[in-house]
Amino acid sequence: MPKNITPYKDSGQAKKEQVTRMFDTISGNYDGLNRVISFGNDVRWRRKVVTIVGRCSPDSILDIATGTGDLAIALAKTGASRITGLDISSGMLSIGKKKVLQKGLSQRVDMIVGDSEALPFEEASFDAVTVAFGVRNFENLEKGLSEINRVLKPGGVLVVLETSVPTNGIYKLGYHFYSRHILPLIGKIFSKDRAAYTYLSESAAAFPSGQAFNNILGKIGFIGMEHKPQTFGAASIYVATKQS
Repeated sequence: MPKNITPYKDSGQAKKEQVTRMFDTISGNYDGLNRVISFGNDVRWRRKVVTIVGRCSPDSILDIATGTGDLAIALAKTGASRITGLDISSGMLSIGKKKVLQKGLSQRVDMIVGDSEALPFEEASFDAVTVAFGVRNFENLEKGLSEINRVLKPGGVLVVLETSVPTNGIYKLGYHFYSRHILPLIGKIFSKDRAAYTYLSESAAAFPSGQAFNNILGKIGFIGMEHKPQTFGAASIYVATKQS
């Protein structure tokens, strides 16, 4: 992804710092806006991720870019005894921690501040790693994916849920109109941060989706890559395995 896709283009900050600032700013509205801008599909997409991860019967899961913890909490359904949600934004995590407490999952789900490109874990620490709507925010995509590969156990699975651009002509036109004009407007009205939702739109369009992302995963050393388009290609689920 081009490095110049950042939330606040004239801030002088590195992308990582800008992304942290952006999510701290919009954290209070993030969940509600996610439901609105995805027409509720984000909930269904996360359920599919949980189903895929659950097939591996993992005992330990790392959810990177966990945000307010929706996926980390849902992953409890896999039966895993240890789920770690990691995010760079303390604002998002503060909301996630409250959700974990309300769900009575404090003994199984831990929410920590951390950098996806410098994970604070030893090699081969997790049976599965998930990332929902987060890899496009990595400052260095390959570095972040390499870190994921490092902390996965041999044979462990990576499942990524990310927005993508539909390939069908009609859906593609509709997607571009919605993401370029409607999405930033919704963000401005409800979060008072138009730049944040403009960035989310631009970064989604620039992300190397489909086979291009699978190729990057292969370059990092993953095997068995799968690409599963969702809702006419508005999102994609990627599944890959660390070599045994």
